[in-house]
Amino acid sequence: MIVMKFGGSSLATAGHLQQVADLITRADATPCVVLSAMGDTTDRLFAIARAAASDAEQAKRDVGALLDEVRTVAAELLGDLDAVRAELARLEGDLVLLARGIHRQGEASPRALDAFVSHGERIATAVLTAHLVARGADAIAVDARDVMRTNDRFGRARPERGQIRQLAHQNIGPFVGRGTIVVTQGYVGRTNDGATTTLGRGGSDWSAALLGAALGADELQIWTDVQGVLTCDPRSVPDARPIATLSPEEAAELAAFGARVLHPSTLQPVVDRGIPVTVRDTMRPNGAFTRIARDCAEPTRGVVALATREPVQVVTMTSRRMLAASGYLAKLFGVFAELDVPVDLITTAEVSVAVTIEHDAPVGRLIAALDGLAHVEVTEDCAILAAIGDGLQHTPRVLERASRALHPIEPRMVCFGGNSRNLSFVVPRSERVDALRRLHDEFFHQQPLDVAAASDEGDRS
Repeated sequence: MIVMKFGGSSLATAGHLQQVADLITRADATPCVVLSAMGDTTDRLFAIARAAASDAEQAKRDVGALLDEVRTVAAELLGDLDAVRAELARLEGDLVLLARGIHRQGEASPRALDAFVSHGERIATAVLTAHLVARGADAIAVDARDVMRTNDRFGRARPERGQIRQLAHQNIGPFVGRGTIVVTQGYVGRTNDGATTTLGRGGSDWSAALLGAALGADELQIWTDVQGVLTCDPRSVPDARPIATLSPEEAAELAAFGARVLHPSTLQPVVDRGIPVTVRDTMRPNGAFTRIARDCAEPTRGVVALATREPVQVVTMTSRRMLAASGYLAKLFGVFAELDVPVDLITTAEVSVAVTIEHDAPVGRLIAALDGLAHVEVTEDCAILAAIGDGLQHTPRVLERASRALHPIEPRMVCFGGNSRNLSFVVPRSERVDALRRLHDEFFHQQPLDVAAASDEGDRS
């Protein structure tokens, strides 16, 4: 069996849903289908929930408008609403009741937000399952909350993998085993005491990977709106191209440094089980795609992709007490730990250390806490540019080529050697796009890059 996960852009219109149904019914193996919410539904639900704190009646009207749009799509897809009318009415009623509860409380708590926004995925599941059944498929909707057991960290819940494995075999395994298409939700879970949770933005990919691992899938397919993982964000570099293969470590590094296709935690459950992941374009299924698996690793293939994270700040700490002083760095980073300030990149010199932190980190409190330990300088509005590829440390001239390509842009920091697959530069945010294009030209226009073997030349034109 396979797990097929479809993102919100793949479900936004009746035409897209029709294409998704085509892909599901033509799959080579019985699929377990994991859905995001349709289009921008999750963003709208967040906005409605927060607004409900002050105006429950307006929230009710907004919920009605959202469900009316869903009914319009469903009617176009199904011909009429008989197959899904009752379920959509029930979900709308639940949302109205939750909005009134938020209004009574005077705020949308994390727990209430999770309960509210989880309806987006449940709406998508109801519509697509009804369409699959209407066209004669053996399909059933399964509530992900009956499988995806989590802790109670609302908004960013952590899955309980042991329980998920057991519940997946109980609630999904029998259907898939007899050839039934199971349609369920990503992003959504439930605590042991019955409270609805969400895994955080991008959590639908994670849900799919957890289910794939639990069910022992042959493949996890992530269907989105691009032809696989690209060499760079096409919004910054229009001629970015698909990458045929990535190792799990390369993919995780890209995700950590800002690539939007994959959630940073997505891969680990399936990597642990040796299950390959493919990233595919819903509307161009015969086009290029990316395969991510252990057997895709190569010792020294050079730069395979660029990623960027911004905005970030550079914090430079200087003190002569650092010189040959044992334990000094531990004291510095102890301050970061006390204030819960994560650090991304680090460079050190004899009497100074520089780090990058997120743009919204509490810099004022950090400077005050470091008073007496170091003189602190902060450079705001920067961007991290990461060149990713297995074995970069052993790739001839990679640092020289990157530095030459960036000239005359002067990096604030350069990090190389922390692992074998990441060369990072910190540049002014205003120069980020120029820097990305220079690096992309250097590493992807000097020599051809293979695209996926399963690509179609017509689709790529």
